[in-house]
Amino acid sequence: MIRTEKCNRVDRSRVFEESAEQNVAETVSSVLREVRARGDAALLDFTERFDGCRPTSLEVSPEEIKEAAASVSPEFLEILKEAAANIRAFHEKQVRNGYILTSDRGTVMGQRILPLERVGLYVPGGTAAYPSTVLMDAIPAKVAGCDEIVIVTPPDKNGKVVPAILAAASIAGVDRIFRVGGAQAVAALAYGTETIPNVDKICGPGNAYVAEAKRQVFGLVNIDMIAGPSDILIIADENSDPEILAADLLSQAEHDKNASAVLVTVSQALADSVARELERQLELLPRREIARASVEKKGRIFVCDSLDDAVAIANEIAPEHLELCLDRPFEWLGKIRNAGSVFLGRYCPEVLGDYFAGPNHTLPTGGTARFSSPLSVDDFVKKSQYLYYSADAMKEVGSKVARFAEQEGLTAHARSAEIRFEKKKRS
Repeated sequence: MIRTEKCNRVDRSRVFEESAEQNVAETVSSVLREVRARGDAALLDFTERFDGCRPTSLEVSPEEIKEAAASVSPEFLEILKEAAANIRAFHEKQVRNGYILTSDRGTVMGQRILPLERVGLYVPGGTAAYPSTVLMDAIPAKVAGCDEIVIVTPPDKNGKVVPAILAAASIAGVDRIFRVGGAQAVAALAYGTETIPNVDKICGPGNAYVAEAKRQVFGLVNIDMIAGPSDILIIADENSDPEILAADLLSQAEHDKNASAVLVTVSQALADSVARELERQLELLPRREIARASVEKKGRIFVCDSLDDAVAIANEIAPEHLELCLDRPFEWLGKIRNAGSVFLGRYCPEVLGDYFAGPNHTLPTGGTARFSSPLSVDDFVKKSQYLYYSADAMKEVGSKVARFAEQEGLTAHARSAEIRFEKKKRS
């Protein structure tokens, strides 16, 4: 049974309590070392050990991709294409241009927006295969203009990649796909092997080993985030439907035993109804064991005195997904400071954002929406700046620059600012 309590303020640590997870750092370090030292041979050994197969080829061929797309039902293929179009349209609005500043003194300076050359996307496979992740991660990279987009994803026992993943990759414009998963796949993207090229940035969700591998290679390559278990918070008024609220909470609870599903409401009667409805719907879920563990371990219902208190709780928790199941949700949107993605009204479930609407579903988890953002085109570009000074412009400010450098005790800096004009005086 989900825990229910009456309160008007909440410490986020009560929601995102750290779980007693197995320490995976040492195992991941060993995997990284092996891949760095032995390349493809280590990848094949780890794939045989962890995935139960030893592929004859790490790279998925164009023929396999075509066959996979043909094996996906035409109806689902059309859904993938429509979702991709929605995602592309949303992310095209994020494209930014550089700028130039000039002056009459003879100075030019500016900023350039440059796409990353090669990015690697980790896509979960096997029983947790997510073609939606392919679309959400690859399309922003494509819109950004990255030269090459590479996917790594674990194979099944027969060495095959889930057809829906390959179909989504084809629609999204992915360049190369490799059948390898786990920490070893992250290592391959970071270091490069005989077959898999090293990349500039690694994005995408994974299990604890994948997350730890991304943490350990960060600095050699960039990463999007260290993603934890999924979480959802719903603010609901007394006019909300408890059956719908329970369904929305369970949509995240079924992800992971450590996923967090929270309801904040002003109605004790609604809270009680949702608690009962959760119990009823749990018994209907194929993944009820996972969902029940999540609800009982991390699930919460908070009953507070006002919607202002509910918003304060949401801002403290900073959820990955926030549903505002309210009569006038737009009136409250401006008060939301911390949330990865906000779903407004009674007909906008979080699952709409997972698959279809267009905004990205790769979001900051575990309260990190206080300082992090959803995956976007910005994640696949870098900024470079430049400046030019004419001789007259440099002469005008050279002594000031030198004085600044001397203040910091850096005499070579000061000399660099003045030497051009000293040489002219001597000549």
